[in-house]
Amino acid sequence: MRSLTPIEARVLATLMEKARTVPDSYPLSLNALLLGCNQKTSRDPVMEVTEAQAQAAIDALKALSLAFEASSSRVPRFEHNFQRGLRVSEPQAVLLGLLMLRGPQTPGELRTNSERWYKFSDIASVEDALAELKARSEDGGAAMVAHLPRAAGMREQRWAHLLCGDGLLASLPHIGTSDDAINSEAEPISLGQAERLEQRIETLETQVLQLQGQLAHLQKELGLSQA
Repeated sequence: MRSLTPIEARVLATLMEKARTVPDSYPLSLNALLLGCNQKTSRDPVMEVTEAQAQAAIDALKALSLAFEASSSRVPRFEHNFQRGLRVSEPQAVLLGLLMLRGPQTPGELRTNSERWYKFSDIASVEDALAELKARSEDGGAAMVAHLPRAAGMREQRWAHLLCGDGLLASLPHIGTSDDAINSEAEPISLGQAERLEQRIETLETQVLQLQGQLAHLQKELGLSQA
């Protein structure tokens, strides 16, 4: 199979996501598909796909047997055929779909982000599925994922999909190693990483407020003055 374009990957992954997260609205009309492609959340990078681009991507995916048009609807609706088209398991398909939608991620991030798609029992099961995808290329098949070197300042290594070819990796922020982390400037972060950091900060702020309230109550009970 040829490499996908970024828009084809976005359209395909959006179909895969909505099939699992909003099954009552699936298959998708072109308008619903377009809205999903251009979401501002859970997307990295954020895109502005036009209707013409989405339709062209659907036509190309149909030619690759990765998507097809539902036959029982007056309004054209579209479904993916990812697992059969690429002969991957459900866990493998979920991970590839998430990597296409959200960019490179660590196994822990993939497990968290897959909650609405598929229930991985633990991070080890995510790592096993990624290793199986990587082994396909080692056995002479098409390369589907790559294990990226650890970025400066990060404890875990990230994985990226290769369905758009190796060229996509060149566009990623500089990837360093833990050895040069001390001397390097702060690494640029993706929109998805920024969203996760913001959520983490909000959680920590809530916990701090709760602890402050508990401390104030304890001081009152003990008759201590509050600083």
